[in-house]
Parts: sequence; C-alpha cells; structure tokens
Amino acid sequence: MNDFSPSHAAAASAASSPLGALQGLRVLDLSRILGGPLCGQILGDHGADVLKVEPPQGDDTRSWGPPFQDGVASYYRGLNRNKRTQFLDLSDLEGQLRVQALMAQADVVVENFKIGTLEKWGIGWEQMQQRFPRLIWCRVSGFGADGPLGAWPGYDAAVQAMSGIMSVNGEQGGDALRVGLPVVDMVTGMNAVIGVLLALQERQRSGQGQLVDAALYDSAISLLHPHAPNWFMDGKMPQRTGNAHPNIYPYDTLQTGTIPVFFAVGNDRQFRLLCTHIGCPQLAEDARFATAGQRSVHRATLKPLLEQSLAAFEGEQLANDLMALGVPASPVLSVPAALQHPHTAHRGMWVEMPGGYRGLGAPVKLSRTPASYRLPPLTQGADFAPRGEPVEAVAYAAASDAR
Repeated sequence: MNDFSPSHAAAASAASSPLGALQGLRVLDLSRILGGPLCGQILGDHGADVLKVEPPQGDDTRSWGPPFQDGVASYYRGLNRNKRTQFLDLSDLEGQLRVQALMAQADVVVENFKIGTLEKWGIGWEQMQQRFPRLIWCRVSGFGADGPLGAWPGYDAAVQAMSGIMSVNGEQGGDALRVGLPVVDMVTGMNAVIGVLLALQERQRSGQGQLVDAALYDSAISLLHPHAPNWFMDGKMPQRTGNAHPNIYPYDTLQTGTIPVFFAVGNDRQFRLLCTHIGCPQLAEDARFATAGQRSVHRATLKPLLEQSLAAFEGEQLANDLMALGVPASPVLSVPAALQHPHTAHRGMWVEMPGGYRGLGAPVKLSRTPASYRLPPLTQGADFAPRGEPVEAVAYAAASDAR
C-alpha cells in the first residue's frame, strides 16, 4: 500500500454525479469473468443504470486472488463498479421469471453464458426477441454460436494461442508467450460496448433491437496488425521480434548508460533528431539507415551502433529530453510506477471512492458528459431506478448492506 492519491480533478470526478452520456439507459448484466463485466462497467461509468445478476455462489472472479478485501478478490472489484448486484438462480423457475421481468424493463442485456445454456432455460435471445422487440442483446462468447468452433468455451490465453497472437509475442528465437494481461478478454469487452452503442444508434431509426455478437476469437484475429497485412502482402511467416517492431526501426528497447529506454522512432525526421542529440549524426546520413525501410532491413547493424552512443546518457533524463524534441522515448516503468506517475493522476486514470475503493479511471473523456464513479463494487440492488431518478439515489440507501 502507498499513500499516493489522485489529483484534485480526479478526486472531484469520483465524488460528483454528472448525468453521463448514457443516463437513462438500463443495462441488465448477466455476465461474469471479464469481457461482459468490463462492458457493463464501461456503460455504467458513462451513466447507464446497470443491474448485475450473479449466480447464488457469485461471479467466479470473486475468488480469483489474492489479494482479497472482505473476502472478495481485487480482480472482481476491478470490473464491477457502477453496478448494483443481486443473486438469482437462473436454472430455477423463480429466477427465470424474475430475470424476464427485468428484461422487460431493460434496454440492453449483456451475457456470456455458454451457448445454449440460456436457451435451455427458456430465456435466450431467440426466445426473448419476440417478447421484447426493442431489447438489444449483447452476447459475449468464445467463438460465436456456430461454425467449426461454434459454441466452444473461450478463455483469453487459449484464444491468444490459437489466434496467432502468442506466436508473435516473445523474444526472437525464444518461446511463444502469452501477453502479460488479458488483452483478448478486454478488447472483446470494448468491442461489445461498441456493438451496443451501434445497435442503440440504429434502434433510433428502426425501433428494433438486435443481437450484438462479440466473440473472443474475432477480437483476437482483429488484433493481428501489422502481422496479418504483412502476411497478406508477402506470404512470409510472421516472427517473434521481442520488443522490436517488425516493420520499423528503431522501435525497440535500447540500453542506455543506466536503464533500458524504449524508442518509438517512426520517421526519418525523428531518426535525425535522435542521432544529432546523442552525438552520432553520421548514422542518419548512412545509406543503410537514412530511410525507414533501410533501417528496418539493417536493424541488426544499427542497434549496437546506437547503444554505443547511448551508453553516455542517463536513461530517464534522455527520454525526457527526446520527448521534448519530438522523439518518442520512454523509460520502461513498473506497474506501480506507471500508476503513481503524475500524468496518470492528471488524466483521472486513478480514482478513489468512499469505503476504500481504488481503481482505474475511464479512458474515454467527454467534455460535457464525462464518466463518473458513483457506485462501488458490491453495491446491492434488485430493481432499476425509476425513469428520471439518479441511480445513486437508489443505490446508496442499500450500499451499507452490500455483500
């Protein structure tokens, strides 16, 4: 634990309750684990009234720790703010009737049950669309409902492996590696939000809801830039290149006199500025390195030449000086260092709420209807707020009884 706290602006955002861009939207979140709950949290951050339904034993991620607070893992707490939660057994008739009553009031349903499970209980999309024609149904799944892999369960790391992501992640000559965060789950959650917003926009014209199909597999395949277009063009097998970019150079971690620094040199002008600043302007005039394409071809020769000059510099100061010149460069920070960076606070990306909750802020900033942080995780609630009444007015009355 540390005593760093967010900036005044970030703290004020956490305390205030602007209406939000999605104020008045009712979301029934039947999802668990990551992709669906992240979708629900994003919608909630921007003002939607989100009711989360968990099975009697709770979302699996409540036990994904340590660390734990009051028996609930940090993993769960990071994905379930701005929601009110209740527990229903959807395999039971009483639970099915209750959730149907909530669907009748909702604008959006978000779920990530194994394909066929809700249908078996009589409360799947196909059964509900006739009863609730304006309902937007967001299904987060591993591989979609049909096709060669249809209805298979999906897990982030397994999809990283089979989508090709893992094959291009790791050091040159080393083993394939999982990306060190659940990137497929998270991007699927974001794609689910995009799909919901698209469907809401279309509903204004047609008056009809529709199915939003967000699959981990599709999201993973969509991330294969630039490796997919490279392969489409030249047919060569994409390789692992460590921190280095496969197309441009120096876009890599290089050793300075103190610490490694990542350089993201994207054009010839930036390369000339870099070489001039570190005292080797002749490299920018060398035909092997004068253009982006040639630097990429001759990267194995260029890297040690750059590091020879970089050895005279203190890494963090060098990165700051280069950024001031317009050359992208950054020291490689730890997660705590990144979270405690002054700019993280300035951008409102660290938020606190009453009761000790701390979490990541919303990355999308809207000038008139910003995101807000109204409900801590584990806030109880069984019903949507009345139309036109702030969600937090209903929720805070029950917050002290949160499970």
